[in-house]
Amino acid sequence: MQVSIETTTGLERRMTVGIPADQVETEVTKRLQQAAKTVRLNGFRKGKVPLKVVKQRFGAGVRQEVIGEAMSRSFYEAVQQEDVKPAGQPAIEPKEMSEGKDVEFIATFEVYPEIALGDTTGYDIEKLTADVQDADVDNMIDVLRKQQASWAEADRAAATDDQVNIDFTGTKDGEEFDGGKGEGQDLVLGSGSMIPGFEDGIVGMKAGDEKVLALSFPEDYHAEELKGAAVEFAVKVNTVSEQELPELNKEFFSKYGVESDDEQQFRDDVRKNMERELKNAAKSKLKNQVMDKLVEAHEVELPQALVEGEIEALRNQMMQQFGGAQPNMDLKSLLPDDMFTEQAERRVSLGLIVGEVVKKAEIKVDADRVREMVEEMASTYQDPEEVINYYYSNQQMLASVESVVLEDQVVDHIIEGANITETESTYEDVIKPAQGAE
Repeated sequence: MQVSIETTTGLERRMTVGIPADQVETEVTKRLQQAAKTVRLNGFRKGKVPLKVVKQRFGAGVRQEVIGEAMSRSFYEAVQQEDVKPAGQPAIEPKEMSEGKDVEFIATFEVYPEIALGDTTGYDIEKLTADVQDADVDNMIDVLRKQQASWAEADRAAATDDQVNIDFTGTKDGEEFDGGKGEGQDLVLGSGSMIPGFEDGIVGMKAGDEKVLALSFPEDYHAEELKGAAVEFAVKVNTVSEQELPELNKEFFSKYGVESDDEQQFRDDVRKNMERELKNAAKSKLKNQVMDKLVEAHEVELPQALVEGEIEALRNQMMQQFGGAQPNMDLKSLLPDDMFTEQAERRVSLGLIVGEVVKKAEIKVDADRVREMVEEMASTYQDPEEVINYYYSNQQMLASVESVVLEDQVVDHIIEGANITETESTYEDVIKPAQGAE
């Protein structure tokens, strides 16, 4: 096998591979001889079809199949021979396919970049510390009660947190615009569901009241024709309803997995879940800081194939969050690449840098930590042992946990050499997502 390789631009490589003709022809003949034993053709008994006839009928298809397999196999043998690491699938361009001649093809592909790992010690890292206070538990229970609240009509003016049923019509320059009209719509005041000023304008209105709200759409509104536009909404309030919170009793507790009428047990379970959430949030913020430092300290040339693969993964992930793609749905038009490019590039960059840290520091996945993480995830299910067994019987699921644990070990490795500042905080501040965090 003859191989030559050249650098075109950046990470792109162009590899020319030649496969000896006799290697291809021998395999083609072998497959045609095997086919001759079983093929059925009119005028011939089974197994008695002459090889010449079999070749006339099936030779071109068999040859194409053999060449395809040979090119695929030869490409991976060639990259091993040349010690290059392809990032993504190659684009294969056949050059010479004539019978009796050496097969020649060109494979164009990207390679993984060389990462010049800098000094990863001395990073300034802030570590947030907090405890779950009784007031935090009270607030969480209020949130849970509101999730199960019912609504009862109230004969009074609407206030924040009330639910109103409204009819509304929006106009711009006296003309109605698309999406600006609704009838019998329920709206919780203070929810931020509508543009700024809309909900505030309804506060103080009673059932039967009508009002015109003069408002402006935000400058970053998604509809181009309405960005920053001055509009009016004619609003009629049909009903005003107030929340009725459920009692703290067995029926309510059971909705959150506590089969008891003991309020203290319920509070203890809520606190336990909040402490788990607090621990994970603090760990996540610490990890994000480390990852930010790594990205800032390293400039990495990114293989476009990996970025495109990550964009596709993020797009599919978003579609799953919305219930999955529908038949004939054009995902790229609905969710264009540029929505995910920045996040995809960060992920690819981090993956390459973290991989280099793992290699340089010779970090191996800690099996005990993998087991601990699986058990912690399983503890939130009714039958933890069943979940644990499922993870350990599914290599793909287990590999995903191992990947997270390996990242955690990289964070620990870098934290060992970092300048850590501990900052006392609150439960609410720690669990609040960091701006721009994934």
